[in-house]
Amino acid sequence: MSVIAKETGEKINLNEVYAFLLEIVPKCGQIIRDAYFKEKNVTDKQNFADFVTETDTRVEKVLIETLKEKYLTHDFIGEESTKEKVKFADSPVWIIDPVDGTTNFVHKFPYCAISIGFYVNREPQIGVVYNPIRDELFSAVKGQGAYLNGRTIFPSNVKELNKSLIITEFGSGREENQLNIKVNNMRALIERCHGVRCLGSSALNTCYVASGASDLYYEFGIHIWDMAAATFIAKEAGCVVLDPDGSELNILNRRVLVSATKELADKVISIIKPVFYESD
Repeated sequence: MSVIAKETGEKINLNEVYAFLLEIVPKCGQIIRDAYFKEKNVTDKQNFADFVTETDTRVEKVLIETLKEKYLTHDFIGEESTKEKVKFADSPVWIIDPVDGTTNFVHKFPYCAISIGFYVNREPQIGVVYNPIRDELFSAVKGQGAYLNGRTIFPSNVKELNKSLIITEFGSGREENQLNIKVNNMRALIERCHGVRCLGSSALNTCYVASGASDLYYEFGIHIWDMAAATFIAKEAGCVVLDPDGSELNILNRRVLVSATKELADKVISIIKPVFYESD
């Protein structure tokens, strides 16, 4: 399957790109595994709960350099290398989170992942999310379904809130008003559902809904690199992917809702209150 980039006229064979990606991602996963049980050098970014390690930086550098060598005209949006407003255009672009779940990685909680989304004409074409600690590789190519370690995945068929398992997050922000809304949202849901989980990785949270391990995930305050790959995988699996207000998802708007069914999505949307952040 191929796609033509409007901006450059480049014809891109998606299956070839996907095959190359599956060669390099496990190698970067080994970098994470090698550092997992070691002491980490941690540098704060926005606050004490938002930080980066040398492994984040190294994995992103290896990925971008390797991809640039093969795809000279492509653009890149990386969590650790993006310092200004995101420039998301029609040109082929790789959207990379080298370690989604850095806090988990630092604390040796085994839910962290490499997340890579490949977009052309602002549309997702390929998504890969790899948790090297648990050896879970979620992937999708446009129109070809979604997979976990080569096995086709599907979401659950849960429609009722009182039969659902929900995933959400507090995020790294510590602003009082935002935290209060998030806590109240969780309180409102826990009174009505089987349980609420916080696993600490947006990409994995989304993929767990895509594979039927949870029924709905929502979050406010994430970034384009957190959701570019996983939301595409979820769509290919058959999930409902929306803005938490029920409108179409915009991956620059820093919020997401992924649900096994439209009925469950509608119920949660009617309960939770929004938290607003400046867009990427």
